Amino acid sequence: MKSTKHKIFLILKILLILVAVIAVAFYFFRDVLLKQAIAKATVKIELEYDSDLTIKEASFEGFSGISLNEITLTPRNLDTLITIQKMRTSVNIWQLALGEVQLGTLEIKNGKVQLIQKGKIKNFAAFLKKDKNESKSSDKKDYAAFAYRIITKVLNLVPTDMDVENLTFKLDDNGKKATIDIKKLVLLNKVLETSIDVQTNTFAQRWKIKGFADPRNKKADVRFFNLDTGAIKVPYFDERYNLISSFDSIRLNIENIDKSGGELHLDGFASIANLKINHPKIARKDVVIKNARFDYRFLLGSNFISIDSSSTVQLNKIKLHPYLSYDNEKDTVYRLKVALPKMAAQDFISSLPDGLFTNFQGMEAAGTFEYKLDFKYNVNKPNDLVFDSNLKKENLKITKYGKANLNKLNGEFIYRAIIKDVLQRPVLVGNTNPNFTPLEQISPYLRKSVLTTEDPSFFSHRGFINEAFKQSIVKNIKTKKFSRGASTISMQLVKNVFLTREKTLSRKLEEILLVYILENNRIASKERMLEVYFNIIEWGPNIYGIGEASQFYFQKRPSELDLKECLYLARIIPSPKKFMYQFNDQGILRDFSLQQENFLTNIMTRRGLLTVDDTIYKQQTLHISGPAKSYLRLKAKDSTEIDSIPSIAEFEL
Repeated sequence: MKSTKHKIFLILKILLILVAVIAVAFYFFRDVLLKQAIAKATVKIELEYDSDLTIKEASFEGFSGISLNEITLTPRNLDTLITIQKMRTSVNIWQLALGEVQLGTLEIKNGKVQLIQKGKIKNFAAFLKKDKNESKSSDKKDYAAFAYRIITKVLNLVPTDMDVENLTFKLDDNGKKATIDIKKLVLLNKVLETSIDVQTNTFAQRWKIKGFADPRNKKADVRFFNLDTGAIKVPYFDERYNLISSFDSIRLNIENIDKSGGELHLDGFASIANLKINHPKIARKDVVIKNARFDYRFLLGSNFISIDSSSTVQLNKIKLHPYLSYDNEKDTVYRLKVALPKMAAQDFISSLPDGLFTNFQGMEAAGTFEYKLDFKYNVNKPNDLVFDSNLKKENLKITKYGKANLNKLNGEFIYRAIIKDVLQRPVLVGNTNPNFTPLEQISPYLRKSVLTTEDPSFFSHRGFINEAFKQSIVKNIKTKKFSRGASTISMQLVKNVFLTREKTLSRKLEEILLVYILENNRIASKERMLEVYFNIIEWGPNIYGIGEASQFYFQKRPSELDLKECLYLARIIPSPKKFMYQFNDQGILRDFSLQQENFLTNIMTRRGLLTVDDTIYKQQTLHISGPAKSYLRLKAKDSTEIDSIPSIAEFEL
């Protein structure tokens, strides 16, 4: 027994002696090793990134400190990327022995990082290329392990103590410039404080970042705010993307980063105050979000990435729980769930961002509601898409309207279309207008034809068609663009009467909410909605409503239109100003137009909307006898300028 203990102690002594010898050897030969490491890095950067790395002076300070002076990184024949006058750092020797680089301290004085693009040439492009040695294996990544490894490496490079003076980041994108000058950045005893000057072509500000940072324990809580009066403006994006944005402050909290049981958990929250955004694709006005907060819980496994449903998104008084996931265990599946717990309708309306819902300003409501959305898309089974939207309400009703008074649909009103920001001539929707046509005085053929092409289930749905949304989403995903919408007559009516034709996020969101209110509160009957629709839609150049259209094309009253004329009027609704391209130089319908007519006729016959006797018209020739005839005298353009023949799927919805 004593002999065994003696052997163990002897082995330990030998190991200690070896460690001591290695430490002494490292201490005496460290400068040589450092120069070799720098030479190796220099050659790699030269060969792989076609750039020159120079370090004028490099030496050790103490046992683990490193001092570097006059550091320069310059891509060949391009502007210098990085220059640092002086940098001192220390590393954790024990972590280094285990193969991990973990910084202890960092001091930088007088440095500059330049990202410059001239034309299409970027001085940083070489460093964006993928590593040539990167694995080309088709094996799936373990997302949890990969993310944890990257996070650990990044946090190890964040020193526990930092002192940075005059480190400048300069961006020059073909004259669009932004300079972020870190005058002072200090991290001491886990307390972070900075002083930053920002200069662009359009503004200059002073920023401050302050808070708590503990990279070794993977925790942080920092705030970002403006030292000067006014909000923080976001640089570069205003010139580059025409996105003007600002905010009062941002707070980021990282509470927990933990990997256990094969899963990685990231917990914390982020908040922003008085976020202001202005972009022509979002809204015509500034969009203002007074208070927003995201309490997040990210979960990553071997084959999935998700935002857990315990996360909370708060927008003023609106609180909802999102669930978002990407899973490739068997198939590639995207999943989105949104749960909005029961809340007062008035709280919801008052929480809508200013500028995004201008037609709701001043609106008042009573009652409560809750909402759930379930969306699932399997890349390998696109037709099995899940899209379930469910709203439950209790005593929900509008007590006061805002700018968009939906009740106006029930009375006489003036309609003025807006086309390319130009207000068109007024059209009176009411019996005092001689061209106004009550629904019962419109040919049944036209009502059936228009409902078939525009909204077959108009009288049964409540503003939206879930199946149409599903097919629209599937097609848009497959084509990777918005190639198909799912607009109902209700949506077209709201857009025309209360909104504009602008393609903005604001207009689409308002359209959805207004349609829901209109349809689910029975503010106007379906018959009245269809009647207004027939009397306001554009049917040709400066032609609005069926009363004007029937005279313009056929010199008839709407009740006198035959089936062939009705089929024609229904088909040109999507592009009424291009009606003349349906005809050849002799004023006869082109072949593709006749195909559209037959296609529509067959659909209507199959649905029982037409009989065999109705289709006797087929041998007749469509005759344009009204003022529209003058347009046909213009040389007809190639038929490819006309929308293609509608697909069966579009009519089947």
